[in-house]
Amino acid sequence: MSEKLQKVLARSGVGSRREMETFISAGRVTVDGKVAHLGDRINPNQLVRVDGHPVKLAAEEEQVCRVIAYHKPEGEICTRTDPDGRPTVFDRLPNIRGARWIAIGRLDINTSGLLLFTTDGELANRLMHPKFEVEREYSVRVFGEVNDAIIQRLRIGVELEDGKANFKKIKAMGGEGVNRWFNVVLTEGRNREVRRMWESQGTVVNRLIRIRYGDLLLPKHLPAGGYTEFGLEDVNYLRKLVHLSLETESLAKPEDRDERRRRMASIKRAVRKHQVNQKLVEKGEKPAPKPKTEKARSDEKKPGKTPFKGKSRTRI
Repeated sequence: MSEKLQKVLARSGVGSRREMETFISAGRVTVDGKVAHLGDRINPNQLVRVDGHPVKLAAEEEQVCRVIAYHKPEGEICTRTDPDGRPTVFDRLPNIRGARWIAIGRLDINTSGLLLFTTDGELANRLMHPKFEVEREYSVRVFGEVNDAIIQRLRIGVELEDGKANFKKIKAMGGEGVNRWFNVVLTEGRNREVRRMWESQGTVVNRLIRIRYGDLLLPKHLPAGGYTEFGLEDVNYLRKLVHLSLETESLAKPEDRDERRRRMASIKRAVRKHQVNQKLVEKGEKPAPKPKTEKARSDEKKPGKTPFKGKSRTRI
């Protein structure tokens, strides 16, 4: 049976369906040596290349969908690479074989909190699509006078340059003076939407944290810059939410409390070291070398053994 090209590429982990449509429109995708067009359908035995590189097409029943939660800190951007050398949300994600992490939506450089990644481009596409109305909840600190009339307008809807927008829910969370905290809920993810809505009322957002996506909360134990993989139950919750078939297996490894504590401690050390190295790079200094593992030190002592000098990779 044939399927739409962008759907197969998304499922194969090349990118989200929206990204694949952009690739096809730009002439970056070929099928059996011919430039592909939007609307093309393909069979599993056809040769597909993206930017000249062959793609291993994944059948729906063969792929194991994986989802991780990443605690994005402020200062990171949601692109794979940045010409200005700024840190990106992909810098510390675990490396995986035969797939790639696809961001489910974006957070701007000054926003922190929960950011989901998956290996399934079709899942990413549906979770981002407005028609599924997946809730996103943010904790927001607002500077300025906020009265009942402003809150009511934000609930009903305010006009922005790209159309009307409203919060599904607004809950006051306290604060002092003209700095007050609110929890707000949206069912779409337009660019800087939360900030622009508050700015339309003459206030300024000076802290913004995403704390929930659907029913999945930002894990309390997860440090900024850290990640954790969801198990089968949570993955299938997301798939059911957007009407995709359920998974029967998971590659997430179960952890007891001690294992999780050790992993979180390791993540915190890696995050601190990454931050120090980033500051050194910004100053034009050489970053600190990675410490050698016990195995590497042992191998160096063995006669005729050449120490490994390649880039270390972390897998989950």
